[in-house]
Amino acid sequence: MVRVVKKAEERREEIIEAASELFLVKGYDRTTMKDVMGQLQIAKGTIYHYFKSKEELLDAVLDSLVASLVRQMQEILDRSQGNALERLRYLILNSAAADSHDQEMLDNLHRPGNAGMHIRLLAKLISLQAPLYGKLIRQGCDEGIFSTRYPLESAELILAAIQFLTDMGIYPWTEEQLTRRIMALPTLVETQLNAPDGSFRFLLEVLK
Repeated sequence: MVRVVKKAEERREEIIEAASELFLVKGYDRTTMKDVMGQLQIAKGTIYHYFKSKEELLDAVLDSLVASLVRQMQEILDRSQGNALERLRYLILNSAAADSHDQEMLDNLHRPGNAGMHIRLLAKLISLQAPLYGKLIRQGCDEGIFSTRYPLESAELILAAIQFLTDMGIYPWTEEQLTRRIMALPTLVETQLNAPDGSFRFLLEVLK
């Protein structure tokens, strides 16, 4: 039988994909490096050549997922038209419909066994999504729709509030508590950006 020798990048991506599927099915905490090796039928030396630990492999899986989501967001943003507020609305409403596999991964992160993955993913998402939103906020300031000296930082704060405070995997709110926080978010964003009253009410369409 002829031994197939794969290019380094191809092998690395194969390991990331296999780990991603195992994390999805078994959960991060219950998946071992041995499981990934068995899935791909590769030697211990091979997997540890690319990833020194399961934690390092987790980072690669999350980086891959976040890169895919941000790439989709950039494609949506490239299609958007109008002023900054119109483009923000278009981006947010359309980004809610993520790629089905990516969405399955995101939903899976709410499982108790994936708490470590969950927090790290949210941090990575905020870090990479904020520049996209920051540019739109800066555009809005130039157009006189928003007013803030800190476009990027405002984006980070708003994303953190939305990602963390409405996440039942982090905060075990009652239904009433969650509803109150969701209802408060449009006002929070409008206040942060000095935006017109009611201009971010569309967020309720995404968060409810």
